[in-house]
Amino acid sequence: MPASTPADPPSPEGSPVPAAVLFDMDGTLVDTEELWWHAAVECAAEVGLTLTEADLPEVLGQAVEHTAAHLHRTAPGRSTEAELTARLDEAFASRVAAEVVPRPGALALLGRLRAAEVPMALVSASPRRVIDLVLATLGTEWFRTVLAAEDTPRTKPAPDPYLAAAARLGLAPAACVAVEDTPTGVASAHAAGCAVLAVPSAVPIEARERVTVLDSLVHADLPLLASLTATGAR
Repeated sequence: MPASTPADPPSPEGSPVPAAVLFDMDGTLVDTEELWWHAAVECAAEVGLTLTEADLPEVLGQAVEHTAAHLHRTAPGRSTEAELTARLDEAFASRVAAEVVPRPGALALLGRLRAAEVPMALVSASPRRVIDLVLATLGTEWFRTVLAAEDTPRTKPAPDPYLAAAARLGLAPAACVAVEDTPTGVASAHAAGCAVLAVPSAVPIEARERVTVLDSLVHADLPLLASLTATGAR
């Protein structure tokens, strides 16, 4: 059943709004990065590996194929990359199906954007079946278009997903604001030419040109998002 939207007043008439907002999913809108990490830990243990903080960049924000390749490189000969990919996919999907929790401020921000008729896209490095599981709880009505890992030739950190999302909305990437939680996602959106609002979930992210950092979506509002396409880092 879709998550309920907190009551939220519309933006005052005349307030600036962004041309479009492109949301990452895992760790940004829903609290699934911990679920993904535990899925990776489980699959790593199956091939005799113990993941540590040093492995975080190879797991968080990465596509399942990337993490599978990392596990295969670290423990060669124990399983094929295809087998590891299938195990990771199944372990993560089972966790997502059991527990999806929206991040603080996520539903309220989506509600404000929808009330202001701002086009939104979901741009995820997760496979389509995981996205469908999340949207069954979060709601399917928020987004004009949804991109999964298999929808572009390359996924994050390549710019392809954000370029494709902007194209589907009929906008230049520079007119769009991407909302991300990992360095991998920020790199993808930044390379595409989007302004980025980063709300780190597990790995610190530094502000830089066209990358603004907040500690929570609770503090994000439409005038801020609108300002990002015309300003540098904050």
